[in-house]
Amino acid sequence: MSDGDATGECALCGGDASGGVVAEGSHFCCSGCRDVHTTLGDPPEPDTARSATPGEESVAEDTGNADGDDRERTFLRVDGMHSATCEVFLEGIAEELEGVHGAEASYVTETIRVDHAPAVTEEDLADALTGAGYRAYPREAELTETDSRVSPAGAQREVAVNTERGLGDMLGYRYAAGILFGTFLLLPYVALLYPAHLAALVDWGFLDIYSEAITFDQRGGFGVIRLFAVVSGIVLVFTGWPLLQGAGVSLKTRRPDTNLLVAATVIAAYLYSIVAGLAGRTDVLFDLTVVIAAAVVAAIFYESLSKQRAMDRLTELTVAQVDRATRLHPEGPTETVPVAELAAGDRILVREGERAPVDGTVAEDSCTVDESVVTGESLPVLKATGDEVVGGSVIVDGGAVLDVGETAESSVDRLVASVWELQSAAHGVQQRANRLTALLLPGVAALAVVAGVVGFVFAGPTRALLAFLATFVVACPWGLGLAAPLSVATSIEGALRRGIVVFDETVFERLREVDVVVFDKTGTLTTGEMHVVEADAPADLLAATARLERRVSHPVADAVVAAYGGDGSIPHADGGVADERERGDAADEQDATEREGAVESFESYPDGVGGIVDGEAVLVGHPDRFDAEGWTVSEDLAGRVERARGFGRLPILVGRAGRAEGVVVVGDEPREGWDDAVTGLSERGIDVVVLTGDDEAATDYFREHPGVTHVFAEVPPAGKTEAVRRLQDAGEVTMVGDGTNDAPALARADLGISLGSGTAIASDAADLVIVDDDLAAIGRAIDLARAAGRRLAWNTRFALLYNVLTIPLALVGLLNPLLVMGAVAVSGGLVGANSARDLLA
Repeated sequence: MSDGDATGECALCGGDASGGVVAEGSHFCCSGCRDVHTTLGDPPEPDTARSATPGEESVAEDTGNADGDDRERTFLRVDGMHSATCEVFLEGIAEELEGVHGAEASYVTETIRVDHAPAVTEEDLADALTGAGYRAYPREAELTETDSRVSPAGAQREVAVNTERGLGDMLGYRYAAGILFGTFLLLPYVALLYPAHLAALVDWGFLDIYSEAITFDQRGGFGVIRLFAVVSGIVLVFTGWPLLQGAGVSLKTRRPDTNLLVAATVIAAYLYSIVAGLAGRTDVLFDLTVVIAAAVVAAIFYESLSKQRAMDRLTELTVAQVDRATRLHPEGPTETVPVAELAAGDRILVREGERAPVDGTVAEDSCTVDESVVTGESLPVLKATGDEVVGGSVIVDGGAVLDVGETAESSVDRLVASVWELQSAAHGVQQRANRLTALLLPGVAALAVVAGVVGFVFAGPTRALLAFLATFVVACPWGLGLAAPLSVATSIEGALRRGIVVFDETVFERLREVDVVVFDKTGTLTTGEMHVVEADAPADLLAATARLERRVSHPVADAVVAAYGGDGSIPHADGGVADERERGDAADEQDATEREGAVESFESYPDGVGGIVDGEAVLVGHPDRFDAEGWTVSEDLAGRVERARGFGRLPILVGRAGRAEGVVVVGDEPREGWDDAVTGLSERGIDVVVLTGDDEAATDYFREHPGVTHVFAEVPPAGKTEAVRRLQDAGEVTMVGDGTNDAPALARADLGISLGSGTAIASDAADLVIVDDDLAAIGRAIDLARAAGRRLAWNTRFALLYNVLTIPLALVGLLNPLLVMGAVAVSGGLVGANSARDLLA
């Protein structure tokens, strides 16, 4: 989609460009899309995972694909996905079904997207995937497991928390069983077998009694072998089931991973012990089976707990979707109906303070609308009869009667659909440990076969089998299965302690590679809240203004009330508020009377308020309101209003007795520390881009910062997503946002970062959340990611130390079980100690 066509389609975002602008022969819906296109150039070649724009995605979801045939598209949530191996396995299961044309899975978001013929139902797909050992269900079903008032995006995170908690509980039971039965097994090892193994290494006379007493012969040794086999078998099968299940998936997909490494080691040790014991040998390795299985499952359990704590850290966030609407009838009373029952042409009532359930046009009078959740525009917008109102926006003043649009859909719903589309195609990044496994495992298997053949030729079948199994025990780098989850868990915990919530292990890898950080402006680089930033008017007039504004529900009115004593406090001449102690108790009753009786009449306008306060006519509002009422505005005040607008703020005039006397400027202030955060990113060699739905004037403050590479204003949500896609052509892109309108761009980016105060949909689309809204945490997150990479590299080396120690022992004939366990202790201990260090120490 490089050029707009005659139908008026935007060349950037695919929106309606019939009333937009034309540049370089292309049509654009707004100047923001034009600037993105002309600055970043033509779009990159579409990729296989994320090629559709949000406009195309909504069509794809309705029709099944972009080609317009009769295919349908279904999204399923799949619990139990742990790696990229699971992705390939599930895609294969789905594609084997008759009528399925394609599938893409993401273990990061635990989602699979399936394109299929209409004859294939959601139940068919869910049953097939569930039958493969997972739990699959429609994403919409998440609402039935949570509060029905929560949006699907918010519900997804809540269900993820519950699922992670359930998986963690089950892992806890398995780990507890491993500890219980493992202790029962290790007691005789410590008391009898380890001293006997030590006696084989050193000539200490007092150990002879152990070496002579410990024999596995037919007079009773077989009974001991059976007991050890049962106890360690329970640990292997019950405690180690997650490893065995993962290894099974790995074999089915022919994609080796760390589960297969660990499973091969513990199974080989278990079988070796049975064969050796039946042969009358004492070098049984049941203890190795128990210790490795329990240790790796403990690491996985710790990783699960860390992710659960990260999810629990998020508070209940804003929900922007509406599931009920008040429908008006030409005759008769109103009725409350589900939004799904609304049809084009219906007329609905949206009361002051409520969200518009669907897109529509104003049918009567006028109202003031906060569209920031969808458009990112920080200031409320006045809507008159015939103007469009986007679903999800808040009616902040006046209430609204809307005619439902042609599709009876909400813009927020379409944003959520875009997020799901992008997430389901966001393949997880395969861990370094799995890549190393794919390199090492074939070599281990080949070496084991050679050892078995040599043993068979020179020593018979029993020694051949023992040699084959022993090779897996000493050469299989099982420690990678311990190093990876411990590295992930401790890195997540380290980030959490610094107010950074990470949901999956791929975040650190992606964050280390970031080239560009894209910031949304409203609510991210700024506070997202209206404040009085400047005022020049008499103190008593400001007090009268506050008394009028406290009768209005509007962000600008709230800012004025908060600044100038809307609760009845008395402003000083300098604009401050008198301390209550200065007033005295005797004044309390008089103040109460004044607060209630000072406003003698009140009138609300679409662009201001007016009334009689303390016997004087007071008017507050837009300069146009003063013109309409015939009030005098001096050239000086008019000039100050225009200058204030140049900074992207909202100036309002205040006056009395037919004459404007001052200006109050309300605006969205930059967030504290934003400039230091941008400077820090720039010093790390990262480009910074600002995207906003606000106008050009609101971005001047950020254009002046030397660390900001590009600033794009008046960009709609779909344009933000496409801007991120074009930036990805030059490198890895991280998007930072807080609002629902940012969600598709957050999901589109290689890494999405949301603020803790943001909406549930933004949080759900993000990979990382900054809990306390501290922008400096972005730089710390990058430092943590780089430190986490170093930790994983060292843990990998320590994990391989086991093999470095045991392989030489095996080659010189000293494969003593005590030395093997010593190698396990050294390798595992170093991995644990390194993981316990503070990441940024």
